[in-house]
Amino acid sequence: MTSILVLGGAHIDRRGRISGETAPGASNPGTWKEEAGGGAFNAARSLARLGHAVTLISPRGGDAEGEAVGAAAEAAGVIDRPFTFLDRRTPTYTAILERDGNLAIALADMELYRFFVPRRLQVRQVRDAIDAADFLLTDANLPAETLSALGRVAKQQGKPLAGIGISPAKVVRYAGQLFSFDYLFMNEAEARALTGARPEDYRAWPAIFRAAGLEGGQREVIAWRSAEAATLLPPPLEAIGDVTGAGDAFAAGFLNAVLENQPLGDALCMGAASARLALASEMATAEDLTRDVLLRTLALVPPAEIVL
Repeated sequence: MTSILVLGGAHIDRRGRISGETAPGASNPGTWKEEAGGGAFNAARSLARLGHAVTLISPRGGDAEGEAVGAAAEAAGVIDRPFTFLDRRTPTYTAILERDGNLAIALADMELYRFFVPRRLQVRQVRDAIDAADFLLTDANLPAETLSALGRVAKQQGKPLAGIGISPAKVVRYAGQLFSFDYLFMNEAEARALTGARPEDYRAWPAIFRAAGLEGGQREVIAWRSAEAATLLPPPLEAIGDVTGAGDAFAAGFLNAVLENQPLGDALCMGAASARLALASEMATAEDLTRDVLLRTLALVPPAEIVL
């Protein structure tokens, strides 16, 4: 069993879904739901459901929302070790989805994460958790200076470190420190925001990021590490339950394969299978995720192609 320490976003997701055609600037009929979410937290839950020993460290408010996040972590088998600020609110992410499940617009109230400053990494609880971990995972909800400090700690201790991009506005917090990361998960919009590049051929991304210091990474369906790269065209879904959390699920599935020492192409396929399960679910993560379920879904994903 691999011990994984996750540091990053764990908050409340609030999502409204429009029932008919979207009418901008008007009241739209639809449905509403809430659940615990956050990039790091979604990935943590998926990794725990796949049998890894996962510990989560994240800022939390002293409110009912913070208690709900803690309860969701416990239910998923994640060891929850929050920094609780009794006088502040737990962060929230509020999204409006189109009828087909795609995102129309979202608002992220994430002010509390700026209190996860670099010196928090020196707290005994965090130091001990880092020492005990085999692998570190974070996301761009944390401040840039904290991500940089975490990268230095990972390098000093020889701990593999992965990051999740979260959004074009936040992924730029990784700028100038890509050399500290073994893996960075992002979509193309985030890759463009981070590099300022807009290559006509998506296969140019590995060279762009290698030049910036990142040895491994992934686009929608392209992954690379060192001199190796692979690409994949996932099969379409008949219907999308909810796009929220699909990228986080991809990261969890990919890292699960990495931790099992599987080849890059197989890791890409497992990431795609995990994302497929999340997309089919109306929740941010696939609550029925197990190793057996993931392997059955993997059979629906075509083999990856080695391109470089």
